[in-house]
Amino acid sequence: MDTLTANDTLTASSLPQDSCGRGGCDPLRENRASPPPGRDLYETDFYQWAFHNADLLRQGRFAEIDLENIVEELESMAKNNKRELLSRLTVLIMHLLKWQYQPKLRCGSWTATIGNQRTEIKYLLGDSPSLKHNIETVIAKGFIAAKREFEAETGISAKGLPETCPYTFEQLMDYGFRPE
Repeated sequence: MDTLTANDTLTASSLPQDSCGRGGCDPLRENRASPPPGRDLYETDFYQWAFHNADLLRQGRFAEIDLENIVEELESMAKNNKRELLSRLTVLIMHLLKWQYQPKLRCGSWTATIGNQRTEIKYLLGDSPSLKHNIETVIAKGFIAAKREFEAETGISAKGLPETCPYTFEQLMDYGFRPE
């Protein structure tokens, strides 16, 4: 396969037949050189490191995997999921606050954002149900951030808002709920 440029379009027929294996399709796979031994690859070419370690795991060559960095990456993935949940709850709560405290400015984009955040949170919790174990703590942190964003965006002082989140988790996830 020739070198890809930004203008190239990949199609199933343009991929080499052996580029799609059990681990999924990787159109650049044949262009990867054999990885050097050791963990240096993690620092120099993450993409190649990831596929190399996936290949080692599939082959059962556990003694050769970069266990330390794999563990780090797995922990990082879990933290990213928690950060995404916090971010989405913050956006959702902020839009519910705007809905409640700025009724004359309600619009379709707020409705869409509220619905979209609920959907994405449900997908996230569906994929990682254990994130729900500390949901009240995440909601509390999201509310603090949402109040700051609400004040910055609307010019309305956050001092007039409740100290704690006025919405329950059930209300936050209820597509029909809009505070009045």
